[in-house]
Amino acid sequence: MIERLRELKLPRKPEPAPAAEKPSENKELAGQRERLLEKFTVMQADLGGAFYEMAIRDHVRLDVLTRKAAELQRVDAELLAVERLLELERTDAAGHCPTCNSPFGHADRFCPQCGSSLVAVSS
Repeated sequence: MIERLRELKLPRKPEPAPAAEKPSENKELAGQRERLLEKFTVMQADLGGAFYEMAIRDHVRLDVLTRKAAELQRVDAELLAVERLLELERTDAAGHCPTCNSPFGHADRFCPQCGSSLVAVSS
């Protein structure tokens, strides 16, 4: 019976079309993003764990939590900057800031890194 089924020619499922290739990312920036994301995740869990331990002992130290949150915020900002660089690389940046040399997009009016105006002012 099984051999008979094998002999039958059943219509095959169409093979999926090959996925469109994503533009290649800068491997160094992608690696840096992965390291920062891992660091951010660990630090976030550490901050939550520290607060939990302090709360169950009814001894919350805001100075310690604030310091850990500031470190987490610094890593988050660094991660955002790397992700922005990768995105600008994929979409072809419009230029670089004259103040800090950070890349900016076509729609940016102010530098996303330092806040300097990117619009030329006529006198």
